[in-house]
Amino acid sequence: MFKQFMKAARVRVIPVMLIPVALGALGAYVWDGIFNPLLFVITLIGAGTAHLFSNMINDLWDYYNGTDTAAQSTEGAIATNSGYLTKGTWSIRTFAAVTWGLFGIAAICGVILSLLSGWPVLVFGVLGALIAYFYVAPPIQFGYRGKGYSEVAILLSFGVLPVVGAYFVQTSHLDYRALLLSLPIGLLTTLILFNHHFLHWQADRQAGKRTLVVVWGERRALLFSRVLLALAYFSLVVSVMADALPIYALLALPTAIPLYLVYGRLSSHNESPAYLPLMGASLQATVRCGAILIASLIIQGLI
Repeated sequence: MFKQFMKAARVRVIPVMLIPVALGALGAYVWDGIFNPLLFVITLIGAGTAHLFSNMINDLWDYYNGTDTAAQSTEGAIATNSGYLTKGTWSIRTFAAVTWGLFGIAAICGVILSLLSGWPVLVFGVLGALIAYFYVAPPIQFGYRGKGYSEVAILLSFGVLPVVGAYFVQTSHLDYRALLLSLPIGLLTTLILFNHHFLHWQADRQAGKRTLVVVWGERRALLFSRVLLALAYFSLVVSVMADALPIYALLALPTAIPLYLVYGRLSSHNESPAYLPLMGASLQATVRCGAILIASLIIQGLI
């Protein structure tokens, strides 16, 4: 059952949420000399379960909206959901119960943190919850609208909110450096989610899900994917220049190289399996870059 849960919730990608939380807490340690381990652990648990809730609620509504079924039936498309609902592995009731159970844990953590660090923590949490739910849930479904709303939502959910929120939990105040620190990891995570759409954009079009890949087509979407990559690493340089990161954080720049090389092996139009290396390289770049940024802040804090 636990292995099934890990697949249903896509636990393997949870580092994309835990890394920004760690960065925000480390920012408090480096800039303010403040680090509360208990608050940090509660923040990690809350953010982690919120992320897993987001994964599962998206799958649940994609199933209701027919997107998952279209991905299963469209030739060449690669389904990225667990398949538990379309294949009947889990009942809708079981899937929904686990999904909302994760939300309950995240909500409890948010309430505890708001009592310990101040009411604005609830603002961060509520914003994150609304974005996670209405990404594919009606009546908003901004992930289906193809206007860039989903990309902005991911930048907020996996960059600004967890980094700035984790910093606030530790210090009970805000700092512009936390916002700058959120941009490299937030943009890289946005890139992961954007590249994710290439795997099943034909099925998304069939189901009426208008991602930017569907609206623009492969050629323009691939160009924008490269722009996101450039913006992510440019924001890293800006963060160093603004003293949000130490100079040796620039050692993270080469983590872009393997991903950049993957673009060179793609043409203007590709079969869905050709995008699997792009997806994998995007995830690797995010985790490796995030790990180096975490290490650089720890070193700065110690010296």
